[in-house]
Amino acid sequence: MELRRRVVDFVEEGHKHRAAAAQFRVSIKFVNDMVILKRTTGPLEAKKQGNGGGHGKLSGVADWIGRRIREKRDLTLDELVVELRDV
Repeated sequence: MELRRRVVDFVEEGHKHRAAAAQFRVSIKFVNDMVILKRTTGPLEAKKQGNGGGHGKLSGVADWIGRRIREKRDLTLDELVVELRDV
């Protein structure tokens, strides 16, 4: 949060976005995103990530993955991916 505030304050003091990016060693996109966030919402808090529902791409096979890992403790990710193709 501190970095976000300092970047936006720097730009609001009249500095260019490129100068802010160089000063704080962040990307120009980060500077742009923070300035836009400040202008549109006011606060600079990060938005909540994910949908909060636990409905990820693997939610339908989560139980199977758990069982498979318990059955074969040395299963690699590559092997698991191959097995998932058949599920």
